Amino acid sequence: MSVFQEPTNRANGLTRDLQGRLIACEHDTRRVTRQEPDGSLTVVANSFQGRQLNDVVVKSDGCIYFTDPWTNPAPREQWDLTFSGVYRITPDLGTMTLLIGDFVIPNGLAFSPDEKVLYINDSRRGHIRAFDLMPNGTLAQQTDRVFADLRGDESGVPDGMKVDTQGNVFCGGAGGIWIVDPSGKKLGRIVHGAPATTNMAFGGDDWKTLYFTTRDRLGAVNLKIPGIPMPAPKKSPI
Repeated sequence: MSVFQEPTNRANGLTRDLQGRLIACEHDTRRVTRQEPDGSLTVVANSFQGRQLNDVVVKSDGCIYFTDPWTNPAPREQWDLTFSGVYRITPDLGTMTLLIGDFVIPNGLAFSPDEKVLYINDSRRGHIRAFDLMPNGTLAQQTDRVFADLRGDESGVPDGMKVDTQGNVFCGGAGGIWIVDPSGKKLGRIVHGAPATTNMAFGGDDWKTLYFTTRDRLGAVNLKIPGIPMPAPKKSPI
């Protein structure tokens, strides 16, 4: 184990783009950054005053999707934005689109294996919502639905989220990491004993290891079904 980068500006969500460059949501600087091969940083987005960007995913077309939850203790009227949004940025970083702004605290997000569905969880409401994607990469608002409710008597809220190659959704929730099939049926939980699951990622040579973080530890569990590789494999045009 070694230190990769310090300081990180309290980076939270991490992913890689199609070229393998590290994409990070930085809390302290309130920006999304991309680390280039030479170690320099490119600012992907930084215009969200007072917001602490939380999680990020990259689609196979290179577009970057990220969540922008309202977690600042200052009154909302002191800042430019008074809602919690989910955004999409084109690969050339030239166009940024607000996809939806009615979440309380949008947090983890992940695509289905065919990228036809975007899952976004809401930590405050304790559930995952699902949206079908339009051909242009925006959300089909009329398909908005609650995919799974992850609340319970034990501690833990929806936070980090990933999907395996069969479409099963892994997400932090009450009592551990919940596993939900593509229809929204709960398959089970991974109980790790910590108060909360903060993030997770598939890895290993076969992508069958699920790594997860809690507030003070890094854990791993071996699974039978591989996760979706990252960077996302490019898909051929239909």
